[in-house]
Amino acid sequence: MHVFISMLLAAIVFSPIWPLGPNPLPGDPFVIVNKQTNEVALINENRVQTVVSAATGKSEHLTPEGLFTITVKAPEPYYRKKDIPGGDPKNPLGSRWIGFDAENTDGRTYGIHGTNDPASIGKKISQGCVRLQNEAVESLYDYIPVGTKILITSSSKSFIELGKEQGAISK
Repeated sequence: MHVFISMLLAAIVFSPIWPLGPNPLPGDPFVIVNKQTNEVALINENRVQTVVSAATGKSEHLTPEGLFTITVKAPEPYYRKKDIPGGDPKNPLGSRWIGFDAENTDGRTYGIHGTNDPASIGKKISQGCVRLQNEAVESLYDYIPVGTKILITSSSKSFIELGKEQGAISK
């Protein structure tokens, strides 16, 4: 019986779906969006790696706050609302989509994405997504794997303080 329980426990721990537990661990990639400052930080390898300006929801409730998970990524995303293909200069999603599961969505409703309106960055102007300059979202894209945790907040705390509170940076 002990052998069976040990094997079952080992199968669960080493299962590819196991990372659904208490993420992030110090050193894991972690993203923080601060709506108060309209900035996005990537925490990786136990430190803040980069901070970029962003645009967030035009009203406080449009960009949901909480701890979410990156569930889908797409280069040159298709804009289904207006049937605009990826790569089209009229596409408001820009060059990359990094979707997260806010409000029980599948990562296709809320996301971090590029923009075809660079002048919007730094403003509270979106319908709920987090917009970045195309160059910024392209540089972050490869460092944010599916499964990465993302915290969206409105805070006067630093990204280091927020990262420590969430366990993404060792205290």
